[in-house]
Amino acid sequence: MNATTLFRLPFSRTAGWKELQQRRIPIPALAWLVVLPMSLLPPLMLYYAGTHYGDDFVAGFAERPWRFITTILFLAELLTFFVMGWLIHAVVNGQEELSIDYHDAYLLAAMAPLPLWSASLVLFIPSLLLNALAVLVALGISCSLIYHGLQGLCRRGDDDMVAQSATYTIMAAGVLAWGVLMAMVWAY
Repeated sequence: MNATTLFRLPFSRTAGWKELQQRRIPIPALAWLVVLPMSLLPPLMLYYAGTHYGDDFVAGFAERPWRFITTILFLAELLTFFVMGWLIHAVVNGQEELSIDYHDAYLLAAMAPLPLWSASLVLFIPSLLLNALAVLVALGISCSLIYHGLQGLCRRGDDDMVAQSATYTIMAAGVLAWGVLMAMVWAY
């Protein structure tokens, strides 16, 4: 699979999804090769921003215990991958018109947060507004990845509203989990 196909995943139900599905990458390999390295990005970038920009980024940012916060954030991201894979499987298979196996649910759970993890690279720039904008754009792309991923990976009928409904439920849980992670960061 080439980079062009990967960049088209959020915008097409056909481009790349079947190829990814046919590769049958084992769930542990997804965790080790995709989730683990990519989920390191936000804690590392947050640690960098917290220790280098300090109060120039946000008032009170410098005095936080960044080692503790980023460690907890990293562990929570790993746990979230496993919970989201289970959730995707449960939500989709709770619909009569859709079905997905565990492998494909975890494949989607590994692919969906890629834009959010990548958006953390914007923390190299000490601008709260720019970082907030990057997160919002990444969140939209993640939603699109889930929607098109469900269309591409599920065995389904013709009703696209069911895929939209499943996407809303999955994204609501994902945004809730992401909100809890961010609340943890700001609480310490």
